[in-house]
Amino acid sequence: MKRRSLLAAGTATAALATLPRFAVAQGAGSRVLRYVPSANLTQLDPIWSTAYVTLCHGYAVFDTLYGTDAQGQVLPQMAAGHTVSDDGRRWTIRLREGLRFHDGAPVLARDCVASLQRWCLRQGAGQIIAGFLDRWEAPDDRTIVAHLKEPMPTLATLMAMSVFPPFIMPERLARTDPGQQVAEMVGSGPFRFKADEYVSGALSVYEKFAGYVPRQEAPDWTSGGKVARLDRIEWRVIPDSATAVAALQQGEVDWVEKPLADLVPMLKRRNDIVLDVIDTTGWAGALRFNVLHPPFDNEAIRRAVLQAVDQHPFLQVATAGDESSFTICHSAFPCGTPAGRPIPGTMPGDAQAARIAIAAAGYKGEPVVLLAPSDNPPLGDFAELAADVMRRIGLKVDVVSTDWGTVVQRRGKKEPVAQGGWSAFVTVVNGPAIMSPPVNFMIRGQGARGYFGWYENAEVEALVQQWLRAASDAERVAISDRIQAVVMRTAPLVPLGQYVQRTAYRNTIQGVLKGPATLPWNVRKA
Repeated sequence: MKRRSLLAAGTATAALATLPRFAVAQGAGSRVLRYVPSANLTQLDPIWSTAYVTLCHGYAVFDTLYGTDAQGQVLPQMAAGHTVSDDGRRWTIRLREGLRFHDGAPVLARDCVASLQRWCLRQGAGQIIAGFLDRWEAPDDRTIVAHLKEPMPTLATLMAMSVFPPFIMPERLARTDPGQQVAEMVGSGPFRFKADEYVSGALSVYEKFAGYVPRQEAPDWTSGGKVARLDRIEWRVIPDSATAVAALQQGEVDWVEKPLADLVPMLKRRNDIVLDVIDTTGWAGALRFNVLHPPFDNEAIRRAVLQAVDQHPFLQVATAGDESSFTICHSAFPCGTPAGRPIPGTMPGDAQAARIAIAAAGYKGEPVVLLAPSDNPPLGDFAELAADVMRRIGLKVDVVSTDWGTVVQRRGKKEPVAQGGWSAFVTVVNGPAIMSPPVNFMIRGQGARGYFGWYENAEVEALVQQWLRAASDAERVAISDRIQAVVMRTAPLVPLGQYVQRTAYRNTIQGVLKGPATLPWNVRKA
């Protein structure tokens, strides 16, 4: 870890000397923000994609019917409010006045209905709603009606708290096949996308939309008044983190979304740089098992690995040793959230006991093929640490080190390892993606229809259905606890701890909001 830090510092110093000079003819001025995203924006449709960078793009361009505050309270956004019929089977949502798309057309209920229909076909939370839904209806220009087959108290909750919420777009675009991306970026959010300046791999530009009418409440997470205080935002792609950080120090960019953890100590010494945390729920590491084939088709062997893991070394490498940036979290949900209540004793970190449990479980020496993405920190380090734990408890581990793109391709294979399959891989997931049982794809027991590893558990799925029908927060927390107990017993994954990702911006940037993504409204330059 020390060697990595020294190398990163040296790279940053060298980058200062070779830093490219960005054209600033359009980028100068106090109302233009120059931002370095963590990845290239290649997929623009936030209903079609699940990429984090597309989520950030989506919040800039599009608006949503509901938002949430930092406490998880669901609040109207494009909606003025809603009423629910006495039998709970009809939700009537009224749009607030003054909503317009970037092409000048008013936002109508039929635009929202088409957007919701497409979202229900494409995104996980929408697919859950679709199971309760009879139909969406737009009886007039400002009224949306959800006709349900049965009561669903969590309807607005799922729309607001989905990682990728139902971003509203014009009906003509929302009618696009969910398997295809929309052809235009026409939203009704506080910024409009400049398609004529977009260059994949280099530049994405957003301009203030003068026709946006913000709510009057103070901004909080994804709720409240989305006031655009900048005229223009330029996303400039700089793949090398050290070069991006050097540009930040030189004042050639204003904000670097995710500087490499090894560079954070250097940035802490700068008075002109602010290190901040946007998503306080953080990122959760996980070792994911393939339950289709030996040895991890054996629940007892999976549970033994879970009991052997000490999260501390994983979190050390994820944060370059910054203990203020991580949390030991023996939970499948983010600690600090209502569902993230660890069960004591489930992860004692006892390798000796785990080794005995492996032998008792009948392990026959089957090879464990662990996929290790070497180009995606901290996942490469996570894989090496996980391999060490598994070897110490008696498993025969073959680490396959490759790039993340290859891991993504190979993890889709259901064949045995002898036919190109795999046994386990490591990943990280942002907190909002796993905050509640219905959307937490890592613990859903959906089998062949579910996440890679294809964990199947009817008890988990039955409890998720109870959660969706629960009438109170207290009931939902109690059900989440029961789900957690099943997951820790059956071990479809091993939680590797929770850490926050620092973002870095110059001290001239003010008004940065917390949220599930980088939110551009309320941000200004002094």
